[in-house]
Amino acid sequence: MERKEVKPYGDSNRSKKEEVAEMFNNISGKYDFLNHFLSLGIDKLWRKKAVKMLKEIQPKRILDIATGTGDFAIESLSLAPTEVVGIDISEGMLDKGREKMVKRKVDNIISMRLGDSEDLPFEDNYFDALTVGFGVRNFQNLEKGLAEMLRVVRPGGKLIILEFSKPKKFPVKQYFHFHSKYVIPFFGKTISKDASAYTYLPESVAAFPEGKDFEEVLIRLNYKNVDATTVSGGIATIYSGTK
Repeated sequence: MERKEVKPYGDSNRSKKEEVAEMFNNISGKYDFLNHFLSLGIDKLWRKKAVKMLKEIQPKRILDIATGTGDFAIESLSLAPTEVVGIDISEGMLDKGREKMVKRKVDNIISMRLGDSEDLPFEDNYFDALTVGFGVRNFQNLEKGLAEMLRVVRPGGKLIILEFSKPKKFPVKQYFHFHSKYVIPFFGKTISKDASAYTYLPESVAAFPEGKDFEEVLIRLNYKNVDATTVSGGIATIYSGTK
């Protein structure tokens, strides 16, 4: 089944990748504040839960894809890794992340690199674990990005994907619909001054193949032990798999 491509600005002359990079560059200054404000801070709990799922393999080298300003990378420090690499296509977001790492004095462990998740600049089997938070739905070619993620993780290594989903049950379903249709676009536009960025968010969530559909994509790409855990009544899902 062909998936509809959702882009932030809908410019037919530019790729989704180019538009997503521009969007995150535009909102990078307000991103952290808006992220925690619009999720009521719950996103921090989701990342904590996701990182705990990696504890069993005690990863030393971790890659965080679509790292943004590095929140997932910072959370993964609880696993005592020796190297964490955050990669993103937005230099604006990375700059904010680098400031954060220096401030926290963790820039010796966490490096922030500009790069394309669909063409990762790493050798095969380099990382023990990989995380990606709210990033895979921004991939231009979902399967290509997921295959690249698997390539750079060692056999037996684990991959964790945290992504928004669509709650199915009352009252979370109704709340989420109202929140994503009205609250997110209103505050996103008001605070970030980029209206398209925060209407793109709910649209991209709606177009994303979630739950069983997404698990099937992972299995097709040879992810093993694929599992999904919903959090906060189905507002987000943590997918996991091993190589």
